[in-house]
Amino acid sequence: MDINNLLKLAADNQASDIHLLSGQPPILRIDGELVDLNQVVSHEKFAALTNTNLEIFIDRLLTEKQKTRFLEERDLDLGYQIDTYRYRLNFAYEKNNISIVARIISDQKQTLEEIGMPPIVEELLKLTQGFILVTGPTGCGKSTSLAAMINHLNSHYSYNIVTLEDPIEYIFSPEKSIISQRQLGTDMLTFNSGLKHVLRQDPNIIMLGEMRDLETISAAVTLAETGHLVLATLHTYSAAQTIDRIIDSFPPYQQNQIKSQLSNVLSAVISQRLLPRQQGGRIATREILINNKAVANLIREGKLEQIESIIETGSSQGMITMDKHLKELYQAGEISREVAERNIENINILNS
Repeated sequence: MDINNLLKLAADNQASDIHLLSGQPPILRIDGELVDLNQVVSHEKFAALTNTNLEIFIDRLLTEKQKTRFLEERDLDLGYQIDTYRYRLNFAYEKNNISIVARIISDQKQTLEEIGMPPIVEELLKLTQGFILVTGPTGCGKSTSLAAMINHLNSHYSYNIVTLEDPIEYIFSPEKSIISQRQLGTDMLTFNSGLKHVLRQDPNIIMLGEMRDLETISAAVTLAETGHLVLATLHTYSAAQTIDRIIDSFPPYQQNQIKSQLSNVLSAVISQRLLPRQQGGRIATREILINNKAVANLIREGKLEQIESIIETGSSQGMITMDKHLKELYQAGEISREVAERNIENINILNS
């Protein structure tokens, strides 16, 4: 069983991920559902993987230095490419056995329109400074959304764009802009050190793959304050929770300061989820918060529970609640009523 063949099969069958675990055959995630590879590929039989199989995969995929790091840290993320296919690989241990999960990264250059981003996002990308956050759970398309935003900036503006990623996922080709993509572990030692030195690289746009800790969040906010447009992701479910998570990551004595900073630099929060589409595939549903005077005041005063009402009344500025967008997708026939009901908070909205 060849690892490159498995990875190619996953991509050829439009899987978003492939799971390789000891004691199980290869498992694909297709349209959000887990499927045994044997159910998808009929011309070949795939047996349950053994730890020996996985050790052979490790030898094929990792350098000696990467193997040493994996054995020491017990977790490892990296980017991998086969021909035109690109993958984000995660190596871990479970019950002292190796496990590998590969996320398949599309090589298609996607636009904001193709991923269903509303027009307000194109307006936001006209900003020359600020802080735009794309948030949501794992596997909700945050990286794809960021890539579409970078593609838009690259094709419309003459900027120096610097990305800091772990690992590099989408590969960008310079058009009107120049793009430097830095990968954790090979191009920089830590996100914090990469952010610390990025100002010396004359950037206009800084893309941070993920804000993971206090140091990274603090550096990202500071960069937005210094006159740059910063794009970043965070694992949160809503705009209000995103702001709360950022504030709560700081010690109590610094929280008033970060509230003030965030109220000034935050441009927008785009929270999204991926849902099963009626016609097959998946579609994103989004909540969009645009920072205005009312939102800034709520952030400074710590009244984040009131942000939802601002979003509800801010449609003229491009804001939309998750519930309203779910209703729109349901009425347009993009998602079923069952999917809408499963994800909506106020079910009465579907009937109004």
